[in-house]
Amino acid sequence: MTNTYNNTKQSLATPNPIAVSTSRSQQERSINTINIGVVGYGYWGPNLVRSFAEVPGSQVVAVSDFSIERLAKVQSRYPAIKVTTNAQDLFADPEIDAIAIATPVSTHFDLALSALQAGKHVLVEKPMTVSSEQAKILIEEAKQRNLVLMVDHTFVYTGAVRKMHELVATKAVGDIYYYDSVRVNLGLFQHDVNVIWDLAVHDLSIMDYVLPSKPYAVSATGMSHVPGEPENIAYLTLFFENNLIAHLHVNWLAPVKVRRTLLGGSQKMISYDDLEPSEKIKVYDKGITVNGSPENVYQMLVGYRTGDMWSPKLELTEALQTEAVHFIQCIQQGDRPITDGEAGLRVVRILEAATESMKKQGALIELDKAKVAA
Repeated sequence: MTNTYNNTKQSLATPNPIAVSTSRSQQERSINTINIGVVGYGYWGPNLVRSFAEVPGSQVVAVSDFSIERLAKVQSRYPAIKVTTNAQDLFADPEIDAIAIATPVSTHFDLALSALQAGKHVLVEKPMTVSSEQAKILIEEAKQRNLVLMVDHTFVYTGAVRKMHELVATKAVGDIYYYDSVRVNLGLFQHDVNVIWDLAVHDLSIMDYVLPSKPYAVSATGMSHVPGEPENIAYLTLFFENNLIAHLHVNWLAPVKVRRTLLGGSQKMISYDDLEPSEKIKVYDKGITVNGSPENVYQMLVGYRTGDMWSPKLELTEALQTEAVHFIQCIQQGDRPITDGEAGLRVVRILEAATESMKKQGALIELDKAKVAA
């Protein structure tokens, strides 16, 4: 199957049914159907199987996992889906058009590369890879083969984050001053990555989508409280041009679960609480006004503006469902995913820099601005 990416990222519209297969075996089934193989049926895999099973234009035909017990659960719930303990069986199956990977991050590169080399489109769970070098190889492989490479930055597809993107893009909040986020809970401890790679990756992907610019440097501090295990608490500060600053607090040892973000602008301020059942986004008409001469700071007066608060109506479709539709659309129409390989690479570069900074007790690590803004 050959598709060509468009130069610009596409909207999250419902995919138009078009022919996407040319082989005889594929022509014998519905020309509108994208057959999906899912690698990994642990924590996130069942959600991927459910979502793609419900999306028009796609069907899950096979699942692989090392665990016989997990595969038994697949067969119990989805009798028509083939199961195997060997992911290579999915890559070799000519009936499968695309592979969704939901495995530990250390396995992402090998699995995604094998799938791309087998001519399959790929959706890979976050973070994309364990290094930027690996991410670049996957991007190049997908480009050479005209295949869709998409990263599962799920929060980008929530109604709340899409609304934030809209408010920022339309200048409704004015110039952006700061992004401040707290993402904490008790567990789940990861053994192969630290808390930055597990939790901060969400906010980094949101920032990559929402904010109008990319960071040029990062400073991070963190600590491990379990001997021999990665850091379980961390603080990241990211620096941008035009006095924009971002701060992230992530923690596996918090007594409560908090998912709260503040985004401040010159005209409006946004509060985003992902745990709120209904009013996840609140927009405040609050801010400051500065009067006086910049040359004489003693005569400068800071005033405070307080207006209304409103909660915009949000798209209620499940984020993973929206993401699955977008992935199928990109395959069928040759569109470029919003969370494409380049977006995944930008996030991995920041994760690498933050990890390096944390090892140096908060040393400022400059990012390659040309590459990060790619």
